[in-house]
Amino acid sequence: MRIKALTFLLCIFTSSLAYADTLKVVTSFSILGDFAHVVAGEHATVTTLVGPNGDVHVYEPTPSDAKILAGADLVIINGLGLEGWLGKLIVSSGYAGQPVLASQGISPLTLGNNLMQDPHAWQDITNAKIYVGNIRAALVAKDPAHANDYNANAERYLKELDVLDSWAKTELAKVPPQKRTLITTHDAFQYFAHAYGVTLHAPIGMDTESEASASDIAHLIDQIRTQHIHALFMENVTDNRLIKQLETDGGAYVGGTLYSDALSPADGPAAAYLTMFRHNVTLMVEGMLHN
Repeated sequence: MRIKALTFLLCIFTSSLAYADTLKVVTSFSILGDFAHVVAGEHATVTTLVGPNGDVHVYEPTPSDAKILAGADLVIINGLGLEGWLGKLIVSSGYAGQPVLASQGISPLTLGNNLMQDPHAWQDITNAKIYVGNIRAALVAKDPAHANDYNANAERYLKELDVLDSWAKTELAKVPPQKRTLITTHDAFQYFAHAYGVTLHAPIGMDTESEASASDIAHLIDQIRTQHIHALFMENVTDNRLIKQLETDGGAYVGGTLYSDALSPADGPAAAYLTMFRHNVTLMVEGMLHN
């Protein structure tokens, strides 16, 4: 009995040490959360402030968010102007560390005449690999005891991203260049368009709070008709009434829902970055090839 009791107590003590040794990582939105979860593995609990199907552009923080940040060992953000609400939240939470800028080292694209930085860099897999590298470096610096695991997880994931990138290029090559045109609600796919040779139209620009003008809508309808654009897509984080209007007035069809700024819930088609990217490319190709 004494041996069993000692064994039981030892198991509890070991579990407590393992729990205490687990990093508390907070990410600003679900795509970063997925990157962090993959690289950290069992050595961290990852909490995401803006969850699945959440719009990070317009998120309004809650008191519980401040509590989560206050207890974090590591906070990972996108930057490039995406999380305009996050600076004040970090200050009010009392988090003493320096947030990890996951997009550090990426050459940002710009949007519009005001040359605003486009924050949606993760839509190019080459940039996604930079995100992963920055997250790995932050985890290793914070927890060098598990550096080998972080490095192994990251290297394995980088290989998966390379395979996905090759697949995406092969799939999009099936579409004739003159048909590689698509319309989405807001301008979240510019990095994707540059990386994979796609022409993109987005009537409400980069910010999901923006509204398209009547002249912009009329111009798009004319383009749909004259250029025979078939691929209209809704997004999981935007109001899709405009796409429906373009479908009705322009005579094209809606090819489905793309995941731009957020993953889907666990039971959806885009619960992780890899499945999100594959889902998006599959729908885009089908839409662009639609007669």
